Amino acid sequence: MDPFAGLKVSGLRAFVAVVEDGGFAKAARRAGMATSSLTRQVDALEEELGVQLFNRSTRAVTLTEAGESYYQQVVRILGDLDEANRSVSESEGAPRGLLRVSLPVAFARLHVAPVIPRFMALCPEIEIDATLSDSVANLVEDRIDVAIRIGRLESSSLVARKLAPHRRMLCASPAYLRDQGTPDLPADLAQHNCLNFAYSQGRQSWRFVGAKGGKTVPVKGSLRSNNSEVLREAALGGAGIVLLPSWLIGADIQAGQLQTLLPEWEASPGDIGDAISAVYLPNRRGARKVRAFIDFLVGHFGTPPYWERIA
Repeated sequence: MDPFAGLKVSGLRAFVAVVEDGGFAKAARRAGMATSSLTRQVDALEEELGVQLFNRSTRAVTLTEAGESYYQQVVRILGDLDEANRSVSESEGAPRGLLRVSLPVAFARLHVAPVIPRFMALCPEIEIDATLSDSVANLVEDRIDVAIRIGRLESSSLVARKLAPHRRMLCASPAYLRDQGTPDLPADLAQHNCLNFAYSQGRQSWRFVGAKGGKTVPVKGSLRSNNSEVLREAALGGAGIVLLPSWLIGADIQAGQLQTLLPEWEASPGDIGDAISAVYLPNRRGARKVRAFIDFLVGHFGTPPYWERIA
């Protein structure tokens, strides 16, 4: 029988506490225990490993080289253990606990933030920590429960659930079309001011698929931006023709502020799997708070999503 079986987890936690608090006495005070008790747990851990984890002196406690490496691994192990414990406790009863979500900025502002109060009213035992960023979050390192991602997902171990299709639409303001005319074919775009997303500094082109096949059309214009909301505002102001996601401009089209173009052509068709998706780690599969949040968004968006219900 392993004589240290009962000490392993408490010893690991004691070791991490000493590292993060910078000493035995401070870690013990924060844990509400005697310094001698915490010291014995770390001593037992070092004895079991047969390795010295700390350099100890009367002035300071520092990690040895082995301790540095061990600390990084232990933090991950304890994090996984805590997540496993939370997953089990959250698998029964009402959804509860802290839900960490990562959201794209513009999509969150338009389609998630307005309904968070309704979700919280439905699930009053859930607390939300929402991080808005257009960077792809590392769910492990950032301890994210669920992230919304737009576009084709890269192959990974993450579990994904489709929330809505991701379609792009070609449009312009009625004022622009009155002044410059309406294109009838993709090739006509060469004669128009096309507002471009700044993928690169090189030549821009838009892709279309119709009944007789696909066409790639070089386009140019007086505005290029790496922010889709800048392009939307320019299009609303009559500056040119724009190709943007339906979730960003659907309300503008419904209101008549933008008009869709080339209805017989699918603009910039996405790859297989191109969608708005919720992704999460496999160990969060059973978490009721994650499932509740995703189910809520699926129900709120609808099929087709409300931003594409254009009369």
